[in-house]
Amino acid sequence: MGFKEFYKESLRVFRITKKPDKVEFKTVVKVSGLGILVIGLIGFIVHMVGYALKLVGF
Repeated sequence: MGFKEFYKESLRVFRITKKPDKVEFKTVVKVSGLGILVIGLIGFIVHMVGYALKLVGF
């Protein structure tokens, strides 16, 4: 992909995108935060189960 094609594609993307309004932005922040918390909680649980199994001797 040359510079000319990249420039055309970039212009096309900028034309169809829009700045989110406050409600949309808050929703995205809430959903992203919830996803981060869920993934962190899953990782914490897996870590604690591994630690508990190591203590038991598995």
